[in-house]
This record gives sequence, C-alpha cells and structure tokens, in this order.
Amino acid sequence: MLGWDKDFNAFKDALSKGFTAGLPGVEAQYRLVPPDRQRPNFDEILTKNPRKAGVLALFYPVAEVPHLVLMKRNTYPGVHSGQISLPGGQAEDLDGNLIETALRETHEEIGVHRKYISVLGNLTQVYIPPSNFLVQPVIGVSHKRPDFIPEIKEVSELLEVAFTEFFNPANFRETRVEARGFVMQVPAYHINNHIIWGATAMMISEIIALLKSAE
Repeated sequence: MLGWDKDFNAFKDALSKGFTAGLPGVEAQYRLVPPDRQRPNFDEILTKNPRKAGVLALFYPVAEVPHLVLMKRNTYPGVHSGQISLPGGQAEDLDGNLIETALRETHEEIGVHRKYISVLGNLTQVYIPPSNFLVQPVIGVSHKRPDFIPEIKEVSELLEVAFTEFFNPANFRETRVEARGFVMQVPAYHINNHIIWGATAMMISEIIALLKSAE
C-alpha cells in the first residue's frame, strides 16, 4: 500500500527522508484552502506583529499502524472555538523556542510529557489571519501510544486517527463550514464524523506531501 501503513519504523524513516529532501511548503498547505485564497507574504505578515504559537503533530504506533492525535477544543468566546486542532498554543516568555512551546502546550493540553516525545523537525509556518497567529507546526513521535490526560477546560474530545485515513479519497471533499458568522466552502477531511479544515488541515496536507516526497 504505502510502505509504512503497518510499520511505524518505516513511517518514521519516511518522515526523516522527507525532511532531508526539503519541505513541500506553502503550495502543499494551500491544497487545503479555497482556490481564491491569496498566498501569504511573510514579510507583510511580520509587519502585523503576529502572535507566535507552536503546535505538535504527535505520531505513535497502535499495532504498528502510525496514528496522529488531534483534539476538539471546547466551546469558548474565540475564533477557534469547537474546532479540531493539533495540541499547541501561544508562546510564553520562558519558552526557549517554538518547539519548546509545542512540547509544553502538548503536556498541558493532553498530558504527554516531552520526555516521551522525539522531535523530528518543523513544518512550514502557517499564518492564521482571524487570530493574527503565526504558527510553527512541529512533528514529533512517541515509540508507544501515550497515556493521554486531556485538560477538560480546553479539550472536549481526543481523536486518535490512523494516518492512512488521510490518504483515503473518500475522506476528502469540499464542505460548507460556519465560522465567525460566515458560511464558507472549503476543502476538508472527514474523519470519524469530524470535519478537519483550516490551519490544521493545511498542516496535515504538508505532512502528506512530505511522506510522498520520500517515496
């Protein structure tokens, strides 16, 4: 099938090989946005003094099948209320870098300590205009399924998804979503009765391209 669908070590090797080949970048991310959305100008973005954030794509094996953990955020007064996301959040002064931010936030939100995570590398940063966040996605792996402890104030549900699900064409389609009072037509993944779209889907799209570049 994919060469790594039932072999977690082969999956890690493919990710590492993809990083060596170079990041797929914005073009891979923008496969998961409406076609009329303008590509980011990072020089212009920096003039907006964006808030910095780090998120973690944490992979782990279940019977050797690579899985990715996602979380559904609780409902709250904010632009990302109720959305599916990777664990992560805003940088704090004590964080040495955005990898440290992603690891700290992962521990706080889903209870996985950094000592169980090996960081493989960074993806391309993603700018989120509604919240003025410039987000650094980080890829990490755990060599066994972690014991998740969701922070109930922030997380309403954890989704443990076999990553092969994102390669299934039946799980990908244009979808109408509502956010901030607007209805939009967006490309999205439909996994386990959840819709994964926006910045999270963009990051997943780049991971898919990274793996394909290693084939």
